[in-house]
Amino acid sequence: MFRFDLTVNRADLQEALKNANVMAFLRAIRLGEGTTDEAGYYRLVGGGTFTDDRWHPNVRVFVKRYNVHSSAAGAYQIINRTWQGLKRIYGFPDFSPACQDEAAVALIWGRRALNDVIDGRFDVAIRKCALEWASLPGSAAGQRIESLESLRQAYTDAGGTFAIA
Repeated sequence: MFRFDLTVNRADLQEALKNANVMAFLRAIRLGEGTTDEAGYYRLVGGGTFTDDRWHPNVRVFVKRYNVHSSAAGAYQIINRTWQGLKRIYGFPDFSPACQDEAAVALIWGRRALNDVIDGRFDVAIRKCALEWASLPGSAAGQRIESLESLRQAYTDAGGTFAIA
């Protein structure tokens, strides 16, 4: 089984995307971010959309519900500052769906949860990734949180499997 240690590069991120649990985990994240449809790759925080994926749209939206401005965009609602850092590290050429998927895997890896995802330790990975995605259970960001039950359902519906205890 492919394992991730110390550092990863774009080829590693692309390899991880071949893993069924990784793909299913991404679907669960998208449930929480409200971007499960294909148009989710082109969604701005608050529900607006963008069309040009040559770069992160970097549109600051005021989210009245939370009284904040945010540049979150795409399937994983990545803010521009985070995207610019990922782009610098991994050399993403654009904000296309493929690069967004790779970036999400990089963020999971950055939270030291990628091996948990691959091995089916779903709840452990969710706890670690709650520091990255405000919609995940355990997040202290003060935003809407998706239930663990609904995330598990999205994960299994997408073909994810759980570790045997």
